[in-house]
Amino acid sequence: MTELRRMRPLLGTFIEVGARGPAAAQAIEAAFARIEHAQAWWSFHDACSELSRLNRTPGACVMLRPHTLRLLRVARALMCRSAGSFDCTVGGMLVRQGLLPDHGGPEALPRGHANDIETGQGWARLRRPVRLTLDGIAKGYAVDLAVGALQHAGADAGWVNAGGDLRVFGDLALPVQRRELDGRFAALGALRNAAVASSRAAASDAAADESFPAHIIAPPGRQPHPGVWTVLARSAWRADALTKIAATAPAPRREALVRSLGGCLLLPSPTRETVA
Repeated sequence: MTELRRMRPLLGTFIEVGARGPAAAQAIEAAFARIEHAQAWWSFHDACSELSRLNRTPGACVMLRPHTLRLLRVARALMCRSAGSFDCTVGGMLVRQGLLPDHGGPEALPRGHANDIETGQGWARLRRPVRLTLDGIAKGYAVDLAVGALQHAGADAGWVNAGGDLRVFGDLALPVQRRELDGRFAALGALRNAAVASSRAAASDAAADESFPAHIIAPPGRQPHPGVWTVLARSAWRADALTKIAATAPAPRREALVRSLGGCLLLPSPTRETVA
């Protein structure tokens, strides 16, 4: 059976797409096309993205694509259900810190609330001048879109790996490793018909490096818990977002909260096989 894999730089990382079956080549091209669309729609760095248009015009109803609206609704729901451990309204704070670009519009609040995001039939509106950043969930959502493209194009099995946000489908079991804070790699087992994601929370910004570029911001009065947080879930968007919740939720509630939101925290184990 034909098995192909290709890699391209997208979403600020390297994306590997693999597929099995007679339609593998066409399926891989379709998957990359979906990821390119996602990058154009949700990039905070691109002044022309749908996200940037929304951020520049608080108070106005902005027409958006269905996937953008669904992503906003999912992000808002996770913000509510996690009591702010997941927060997509911190773009203003990151702009002030020089970590994200300023594309204009009214001066933004450092952070907002879930109810600052209003959605309707084909549109969204920011009730206050907040800047949304979807970096904590959009890469996983793009992986899910790419997997859907692989399946729609006729791939019998395949995977998409976006810098550690990995989803696998079909008759495949891919080994998964996690890079720890000290640089070593820990085996997590084999992934089947599921998704896994990891996020790094450093003790300080000074400890950041290019292998873990994301900035995790905890709710007011808390700090992210240092470590590399890994979550298994059915979909990549869920695994991606829940790693941020794992990093910022109060320790006594962490595992139960992640589980209640559809994920499972993973610990390094050279013999564990993760099956979902």
